[in-house]
Amino acid sequence: MRGPSLPVRGKLGGPDRVRRRSFLGSKKVPPLVVRLSDRIAIEPYRQVAPASEVGIDAIGVRGIGTIAAANVIPHENDEDHCVAVSIYARRLKPHPSTRSNWRVARSDASAHRVLSDLSVFIGHRNSVKHKIPAARDLNMFYGATGSSLSLPKQERTAWDRIQTLGMEFLGPQALHGRSAESAPADVPSDTKNVPTVYYPGGGPEPAVNQLDYAYASRGVHEKVSVRAMNAVEEWGSSEHCRLKIDAKTKADGS
Repeated sequence: MRGPSLPVRGKLGGPDRVRRRSFLGSKKVPPLVVRLSDRIAIEPYRQVAPASEVGIDAIGVRGIGTIAAANVIPHENDEDHCVAVSIYARRLKPHPSTRSNWRVARSDASAHRVLSDLSVFIGHRNSVKHKIPAARDLNMFYGATGSSLSLPKQERTAWDRIQTLGMEFLGPQALHGRSAESAPADVPSDTKNVPTVYYPGGGPEPAVNQLDYAYASRGVHEKVSVRAMNAVEEWGSSEHCRLKIDAKTKADGS
């Protein structure tokens, strides 16, 4: 199952056809930051083991295939650069010793690990000084209250931590993507979630659940908008639809 690659200069997406490769025993494409425009340059951060200090070209990571980050530099104004982050919160099953009867694995623990990795790009008390768009598959339902597929209390700690890091939730939410025909799992009836994923044996049209989201640093988020490309005709070949992120820059006159 592949989520969208991270945006470079305003667009979140990736080639419809990406060769799948195996990591950690499953056929999933790990997070990627890819260049889709010749108007920008990207400088990927190499991944190393977590340490108190790493090189300027590196990022310490706690999990394989959970995060990718790159410095994105517009050619017309290099002061408009940002750190683009693609994230994936893998579901983790409880340890066998727990003899758990949970039907689904939890993703909040992976989300916290990813946020720990992302937090190295937070270097100021004033979050406006940060320029970080982050997006992809968190494997959680935003606003969940039910427990058939969710652990609402545990997952809420991850949602709250994202805001504590100075990141604002961008969605996508209703009106910025096709709404589901039937009720999504575990969320209130008035949810604004939009479907971004379907499961094996399904397809884009009956999809109901949202697992993919975008965030941006507080202050920068006011210049960023996101839309789920979840109409049936634009969905693409992945089980996850793509997200399109548009960001105003100084070159745009903002």
